[in-house]
Amino acid sequence: MSIPNEALQKVPSIDVLHTECRLSLKSLQLVQEIESQAILAQREINVVKTAISAKQRDVRLLELTTTEVRSLPKDTNVYEGVGKMFVYSPMANVQKRLSSETAELKSDISNLNKKLHYLETTHKNSREHIDQIFKSGGRS
Repeated sequence: MSIPNEALQKVPSIDVLHTECRLSLKSLQLVQEIESQAILAQREINVVKTAISAKQRDVRLLELTTTEVRSLPKDTNVYEGVGKMFVYSPMANVQKRLSSETAELKSDISNLNKKLHYLETTHKNSREHIDQIFKSGGRS
């Protein structure tokens, strides 16, 4: 399935766009710098989204473990894995550790969401600045 010639002729080439915009060298350098910032922000956005999803998965796992531990009778012996062995831990200590880890992860997720918002705003602003430079024809 190929693109018809009429459709290809309607799309302007890069040379036509460049001559129409007539951007100065300074404007081109500015566009390249802004574009590199936008690309960097996009990469960081992907990293932060991956970190958020990993931490959310850990929170779900901890919450599931917490509900399982709470459903056990109070006199049940609870053991935690340490390397290749298991060590007895009082039920209260296990519940305290699970709740503190959950709270810590939720705080991390909140901070990552703030960072994600900042990065998305940075990326959006970079794209808007590039569009503005092209629309103005490189005049500052």
